[in-house]
Amino acid sequence: MTLFLSGDVMLGRGIDQILPHPGDPALRERYMDDARDYVALAEAANGPIPRSAGFSWPWGDVLGVLADSAPDARIVNLETSVTRNDQFAPNKAVHYRMSPANLPCLVAPRPDVCALANNHVLDLGQHGLEETLDELADAGLQVAGAGLNAEQARQPAAVAVGRGGRVLVFSFGMASSGIPPWWVATDNRAGVDFVPELSEDSAAQITSRIRRHIRPGDIVVASVHWGSNWGYDIPDEQIRFAHALIDDGVDIVHGHSSHHPRPIEVYRDRLILYGCGDLINDYEGIGGYEEYRADLRLMYLVSVESTGALTGLRMVPMHTRRMRLHRASPENAEWLREVLDSVSGEFGVRIDATAHGMLALRRQ
Repeated sequence: MTLFLSGDVMLGRGIDQILPHPGDPALRERYMDDARDYVALAEAANGPIPRSAGFSWPWGDVLGVLADSAPDARIVNLETSVTRNDQFAPNKAVHYRMSPANLPCLVAPRPDVCALANNHVLDLGQHGLEETLDELADAGLQVAGAGLNAEQARQPAAVAVGRGGRVLVFSFGMASSGIPPWWVATDNRAGVDFVPELSEDSAAQITSRIRRHIRPGDIVVASVHWGSNWGYDIPDEQIRFAHALIDDGVDIVHGHSSHHPRPIEVYRDRLILYGCGDLINDYEGIGGYEEYRADLRLMYLVSVESTGALTGLRMVPMHTRRMRLHRASPENAEWLREVLDSVSGEFGVRIDATAHGMLALRRQ
């Protein structure tokens, strides 16, 4: 079977403002107090962006790739609160909020699961999270990693595939990604599944919970929000943690939080994506960290056997312009290939170009 995995999908702030039903543009940021200013930055960089753009506008060529590849399950990390609430979480530099009326934009690529254990899902507080959960449920979208209490936040999302099989998605996040520890879900408080430390003991606790849900034939995805925004180095404790998850039954480690793609590893025939990079955001035109080419994005199409063993990984390079994703040029695709090939080499992985403008994993 084939799974589509994406990094961070940020449909709030500037993206929300170009959609048919923009919400309140007010921000509580140090440098910006109006979300429309992010649209102006993108336009200054790459040209005019239509207002009241269609709901599919930000996805652009992603939708055609998904139609052609027809993945069995589609999993995204949604880094946006879907709410009209205006109670901004204190002591946060950035808040992502999209209008519930613009939810058809999220539905456009037909995601099966939205991972929510990240550092933006509670940007508009407890009421914002509760509204987000209600809106996603009403839209028929499954979630993992956040809930009205700890039990809900720890529940996996289950996608039926094949003949009686399932893809189980568990979502959890860590302080290294910017999740405040007080966002943790408890017995009587809504929040996220928060992991306080990268340790063998934490990994064992997670996999012990995971094993209670697994049936024969299930594919288990651990969607993990961790690490810094920039850089290619993977801390040893992250590597050990990812290995421990796989040693105890996880089939795919779906890492995210970084704004650009990070190294890839195959461990015991299982895939580890240490950082998928952003897929959609409103950072276009913002200076800084140009060496990472954060305007280049990747779609991940992961093929696995029914046992969970990896059979192939194809990646589709994308380029964001005017807040819309386009297939990357051959030159930009080659830049991504060279970087990923270089940083993944120490993990025994090489990245090749294919005849169809994609990138493909090759084991050394």
